Amino acid sequence: MKKSMLSILAIVLGLIIIAFPMLGLIGAQAIIGVAVLLMGVFLLISGISEVDYSPSRGIATVIIGILILILGLILLFSPNTFAFLAALTIYLAGILLIIAGLVTLIGNKDSGFSFWSGVLGIILGVIYIILGTYARDPMVLGALIGIWLVLTGIIRLLDN
Repeated sequence: MKKSMLSILAIVLGLIIIAFPMLGLIGAQAIIGVAVLLMGVFLLISGISEVDYSPSRGIATVIIGILILILGLILLFSPNTFAFLAALTIYLAGILLIIAGLVTLIGNKDSGFSFWSGVLGIILGVIYIILGTYARDPMVLGALIGIWLVLTGIIRLLDN
């Protein structure tokens, strides 16, 4: 039941992120800030729910979730920080996807679906960095995090 709720949460958060860029009314700072913030919320909740199954993986996921959550809040509410980190933000979000994928991959050696969720995070993180280097539209990058959340939620539902 806990995994199903978490899977549905990931799918809903992913759809929210995918929908955000389509609104076209908010700036790059808000798009990236909200995307990173929702990614942090998902990882934080995911880590808390995983503590029962794998304490080390759960704690690592909670720590990463808190760091990503703080980064999302800073990006969302501090225009000066965003301006300073604008060039690095793209790479940082991609690196965070890769780290989240690695944590999932390492912590789920026994589960085939969760293994692929980790691989997906790593692949999308690399794609995020590559697209971030060449893409001029930040909405594409926000949508990529949304896609990761939706696919991770679907994979988790299949794993139940």
